[in-house]
Amino acid sequence: MTQGVILPGATLGASRQSTLGVLGGGQLGRMFVHAAQAMGYFTAVLDPDADSPAGRVSHHHIRAGYEDAQGLDELARLCAAVTTEFENVPAGALRTLAQRIAVSPDAHAVAVAQHRAREKAHFMHCGVPVAPHAVIETAEQLAAVADELLPGILKTATLGYDGKGQARVATRAQLAAAWEQLHRAPCVLEKMLPLALECSVVLARGRDGTVVNLPVQRNLHREGILAVTEVFEGNVTPALAQQALTAAQSIAQELHYVGVLCVEFFVLQDGRLVVNEIAPRPHNSGHWSIDGSDVSQFELQVRAMTGLPLTAPRQHSPAIMLNLLGDLWFAHSASAATPPWDAVLRLEGAHLHLYGKREARRGRKMGHLTLTGATPEAARATALQAARILGIDAF
Repeated sequence: MTQGVILPGATLGASRQSTLGVLGGGQLGRMFVHAAQAMGYFTAVLDPDADSPAGRVSHHHIRAGYEDAQGLDELARLCAAVTTEFENVPAGALRTLAQRIAVSPDAHAVAVAQHRAREKAHFMHCGVPVAPHAVIETAEQLAAVADELLPGILKTATLGYDGKGQARVATRAQLAAAWEQLHRAPCVLEKMLPLALECSVVLARGRDGTVVNLPVQRNLHREGILAVTEVFEGNVTPALAQQALTAAQSIAQELHYVGVLCVEFFVLQDGRLVVNEIAPRPHNSGHWSIDGSDVSQFELQVRAMTGLPLTAPRQHSPAIMLNLLGDLWFAHSASAATPPWDAVLRLEGAHLHLYGKREARRGRKMGHLTLTGATPEAARATALQAARILGIDAF
């Protein structure tokens, strides 16, 4: 469905004219809702969890599954436009909504991001380098895997995230056993490459083809989960940054993408850049932008879906983001206890964001902490202090 510009600030009686919806009620939905409300929009969340973080702060919370016909009908009735907070929302639900209201990103883009084989085919179509890999859907394809792809990482084609649905394999026997453990699901085997670092690009593309981006972000993962993001001049070389930006823009352009997109990259020890995966939504590595940029990734999400102008974000402070997992709540006791946020917030440039999740679990994303400073050195020094206070092995 085509749309004009959706302006904020409609009166309550005409609220559908400026109500924005999001599929998914987690932390990304919550931060989207905060950004939309700050700009004067009403919001609606579709999520089956009655206690979802986004649902609790939105004007409307539709407690229904993502394929529930009544729930989708209610969302379309309430909203002028809809987006998503996670890539595993059923693409069919987006197609259904698109018959009545503006949806971004569209079902095709989300379907590509949901399937590693389709995703890699798209990257190659764009001329963006990828790791050597093989698609494994049958026993015959398993047997035909080339020896040079080992050692490698076997990843389920769908539903894998934060290191889930993955197994490292060094031999053909390990590969066969791992595929059995993954219940012979369609998979992609990627050759393990010598990594120097990881980085990501968060961009926004409008319906008119305008593209803007946050600076290239350098990332550190622990056990498949993002732990630290650093964003300041010199975190990657200018040549590498330009290569990543060009690749990310090509991927978005070929998808005719509308919305916020994150493209994750591996940088190899020989300096080559290969694309890892895309996320059709705001991303953990872009959370620093709430405190370190004049336009956050969530404001970009609102602007893109409503047709408002996309102005290039300007980073005003060097920033380091620490991911806060549920493990922190268990760090000093057998049962969950509150971490020492008062000590953390004594640090100059500390910005705490907790996601409103009522139960801490190990490995669960509970919040993030952004440390800003006048210089990269100052931000890093404060981040190291915060990590010591919290007992995080961040660096």
